[in-house]
Parts: sequence; structure tokens; C-alpha cells
Amino acid sequence: MQLIIHKYKNQLTVISFGLIVLAFILGGELKSVALIIATIIAGVPISLKAYQAVKMKTFSIELLVTIAVIGALFIGEYVESAVVTFLFLFGDYLEGRTLEKTRSSLKELVDMAPQEAVVIRDGVQETIPVEEVVRGDRVIIHSGGKIPVDGKIVSGQASINEAAVTGESVPALKKVNDEVFSGTMVDNGYMEMIAEKIGDDTTFAKIIELVEEAQESKSKTEKFLNKFASIYTPSIVVLSVLVYFLTKDLHIAITFLVIACPGALVIGAPVSTVAGIGNGAKNGVLIKGGEVMDTFAKVDTVVFDKTGTLTKGQPEVTDFKLFIDEEEEHLFQLIAQAEMISEHHLGKTIVKEAEKRNLAVTGKVTDGEVIKGNGIRAIVENRLFVIGNRKLMNQENIEVTPTMEAYAVQREKKGNTAIFASVDGKMAAIISIADEIREDAHRALADLRKNGIKKMIMLTGDNEHTATLVANQLGLDEYHAELLPQDKVDYVKKLKAAGHKVAMAGDGINDAPAIATADIGLAMGEGGTDISMETADVVLMADKLMQFAHAYSLSKGSIRNMKQNTYFAVGTVFLLLIGVLKGQVHLASGMFIHEASVILVILNGMRLITFNRKKRKEENELQLKSA
Repeated sequence: MQLIIHKYKNQLTVISFGLIVLAFILGGELKSVALIIATIIAGVPISLKAYQAVKMKTFSIELLVTIAVIGALFIGEYVESAVVTFLFLFGDYLEGRTLEKTRSSLKELVDMAPQEAVVIRDGVQETIPVEEVVRGDRVIIHSGGKIPVDGKIVSGQASINEAAVTGESVPALKKVNDEVFSGTMVDNGYMEMIAEKIGDDTTFAKIIELVEEAQESKSKTEKFLNKFASIYTPSIVVLSVLVYFLTKDLHIAITFLVIACPGALVIGAPVSTVAGIGNGAKNGVLIKGGEVMDTFAKVDTVVFDKTGTLTKGQPEVTDFKLFIDEEEEHLFQLIAQAEMISEHHLGKTIVKEAEKRNLAVTGKVTDGEVIKGNGIRAIVENRLFVIGNRKLMNQENIEVTPTMEAYAVQREKKGNTAIFASVDGKMAAIISIADEIREDAHRALADLRKNGIKKMIMLTGDNEHTATLVANQLGLDEYHAELLPQDKVDYVKKLKAAGHKVAMAGDGINDAPAIATADIGLAMGEGGTDISMETADVVLMADKLMQFAHAYSLSKGSIRNMKQNTYFAVGTVFLLLIGVLKGQVHLASGMFIHEASVILVILNGMRLITFNRKKRKEENELQLKSA
């Protein structure tokens, strides 16, 4: 029964309105009859919800309205009982419509989800529902088509619009061996890919899941307001009874009861949270809930990793210096094979350089070990390779001569990272690797300072010379070099103990412990690596520091918006109650103002959907010019 009434609630609202209009046309006794019928029709869905609330032993807004309407009917105020029930239903309809708009970013994401895929099976092309794609399928995407699953390109190349995942409108050129993600679109070109992640495991599916969870989670303000409402509502019932005993006027008591409904107060915080998180999702920023937003808005200190965070994370080998009598290409090949066990950016850079030189990197590694923050130890072709930083060479008692050290320092002063490589206990080579500072780093850091960040610190495992160069170029407040992952954790703990609210931004892999320790963990995770999404509170899908600046200002804007809604809701109720007690606000007019305040609170929250739109547009135009 309740489901049927809920289904036709909008129709009941229209009928109720029609009967109210008809009542004023008819006049006389028929007017009262039409108004009573209008009250009953509009009152049924309200009283059913009130009954459900009583069964669950809670005081709801519907319960207050039901009590007030019964009272109005009892004293013969049929106009007010009909208008109040109609306005309540109409307000409920408008709330639903406007709340739908606040969730529009999530709806847009869901609508972007691909439905079909073209796969090659047994040499035959066939179009199948995306749910039927299995790992290992060869998938074809033509120009204008959506990529249905995550995977790697094995043939062709294409210009891909990744806005659905990264929030960036600038197309990215992808070629063989590049990763592509579900939900993105081929603007131009043709490609074939192998499906690696399917169904709920795809990046796009995880984004939708995270946004849904985030929009459901409550901020501290929401939790407080919900508790407040559970005490406030029964208190209003008691106060309205008290008003009746003091004034001996049932009409004033009933009006007091309805006007005091905390509708705008209860809806104000969640609408700000939902709209803020939706804005973030649309711009490639995943903020994991209202509580995260609450904490993020209070951050005053940001700690950055260097490689892959302040720098592009796409380092290149700039030099390979040999110190032993060995064929250069063969030694580089063995070093690259040893680095296959590493997950670090620098190790991957060496492997990438070997592939550029057409050197095979599939050799067998035996007894491979990753020494966190320092390097690796591995046996390749029965030779022991120790590859890493100075600390590792000292730990392994490998002699670095003054000449070698002088060469390493010279390379570091030019902005390179020096990787020391030894073979069977003897220093063999130094590999120089350089990385560039991100184009948007200066603008992003300036934005963060402007919005309230007081301290910016860089913690890196890299050498002192490179760290100094990057810190000076970006104007950071502090930097600390040659740190292990645990050192970063200890430093973040030290900052928190000193009373700072700390956000830690890293690549989500080596920095996972420090990200988890900070008040807000933020991962630069293009494509949303699993560890980025799981560890961090905020994930930047496009690896852009300007997204960090946007996320921070969005959090502050959302909390500010939430406070505006709370003050407005409390202020409106306070003024209306004074008006009731002075006899200047009546039931119908008070209810109209009350419902209007709810709509205004929702509309204020909805402003967050377009938060910083102009600035983001300018940023995208800037990228297009530089692309």
C-alpha cells in the first residue's frame, strides 16, 4: 500500500492543488468539503511516513506535520490544513528534483559506462555486452567508440579523451604497450587491446563505486545535525504543548509545531557534501566522503614526495658511465633485467631505456630482493648485482672511489639522480636519471598558499643536490633528502605531534605508509592504481597538481557552504517562531516560508556543482595551448 501511494505521490500533489483551487471557486459549504478532501489526499503519504517513524520509535518531520494537520482539522482551519499538506508534498517533490541535480555528476559518470564491446574470438569479430568480456579477450575500438575495459594496446594508436577518468579534456595520444581505461573514448584512430581488468575491477567501475560510497558517507557536521534533530524534534512537541498552556491558543501551538520542523537544517549539510563530492568526481578528484572533506578543509601543512608528485614521474636515463672493462650494452641489459623486480620509478626507467635500446629484459633473476628506499640486490647470469643509492653501497661495503663520487656529485648538481651499480662486490657503473618538474607545479603551489596552506615540505629518497634544486625552484619551506619510507612516516608523525593538520601527497606505492599516517593521504594515481585508491583519502586521477589545489579549495568551499546552510536554516526557524509567538506568522504562510527555506538551502548547496568552473576551464585552455 505504502509503495503504491509513494509511486503516485506526485499525482496526489496535483489532485490536492486542484481541489484547493476548486474550493475557492465553489465557496460556501462545498469549499470546506473540497479542502477536507484535499487535506486527506495530500495527508495520506505524510501520515504513512509518520506511522513508519512511530513504529521505529523516532520523531520525524512528517510526524510533526501530521499532528499539526489533525489539530488544524479539529479547530476547523481547513484552508490551513489543506495548504500545509499540499506545500509539504510539493516541497518534497522540489527537494527530490533538486537533490537529483546535486547527484548529476554521479549520474553522468554512470551514463558514461560502456554497454558493448567488439571482440575477436576464433578469428571472428563479434559485438557482445560489456559484462561478457573476459580477461585476455582481444578488443577492437574504432574512432568515436568507448573503451569497454582496462588493458594494454597491442595494435594501432589513437587520440583518447580520458575526461571520464581523469577529468582532463585534453586528448592523450596512446600507442602500443600504453595502458587504456574503461569509460574513456577514442577521438581519432583505431586500436586493438587485450582486456586485463573487467567488470567491477575496471578503473571506471571503481571510480563510480568510490563516488557512491563517498556521497553516502557523512561529515562530522551531518552526524552532529542528525543527533541534534533526534533531540530537537521531540523537544519541539513538548514546547508546542507548553505554548498551548501559556497562550491557551491551539492555533498558535499547532503553527509553532509545524514551523519548528528542522527540514532545512537536516538537508543543508548532506546536500553540500553530495554536490562537493560530485564536483570533485567530475574534475578527476575522488574525495572519499564528507568526513575527509571536513578534515581536508582544516589542513595547514602539505608534505610532498618528489618523484612522480612534484616532478612528472617520467624520468629518463641521461648518461651511463662505466667503471669496469665490460661491453656497455650487455652490462646495461643485465642491470635492466635485475631492475625488473623493482616497483620504483627509477628502476622502471632503466627497464624502459633498455627496451628503447632493443635489449631483452626477460632474463631470469634469482634471489632478487628489494631493499626499501635504497635499491635492489639480485643475481642475474650467476652474477650478483647491487643497484641503488650511496647508502646501499655503504651497507654492502662496496667501495666508491673519490673519482666515482666526484662524477656522481657533478651529475647530481645538474639535476640528475645518480644510481650506483655494482657487480660481484665491485662498483661497475653510474646511471644518471633526470626528471622534470611538473608544468603546473608553480601555479598549484601558489593556489594552495593562497587558500590557506602555511607550510610546504618535500620529503624524498633522492640525493641532497637534486632535492635542493627542486626545492629552490618551487620555493618550498623545507626539504629533506635521502629518506627511507619509515623516515617519511616518522616526519609526518612529528608534524602531527606539533599540532599541524597534515596532508601527504605521494605516488601511492612507496609512499603508502606516510599517506596512511597523515591526516589526509593524497595519491597522484593516474588511472587509479589499486593501492592509490585503497590507501589515500583523496585520489587525483590525472596526476595533476592543479587537481590537488582544486580539491583543497573545493573542500574549504564545501564546508563553508555547509555552514552557510546551517546558519540560514537555524536563523529562518528562529525568526519564524518569533513571528508565530507574536501572532504575525500563520500556519499556511509559515509553512510556505519553511518549504522555501528548504529549497533555498538546496539551491545554495547546488552552487558547488559549478565551483571553480571558470578556473578549470581556463586551466584546460592553457593545457590545450601547450599540448
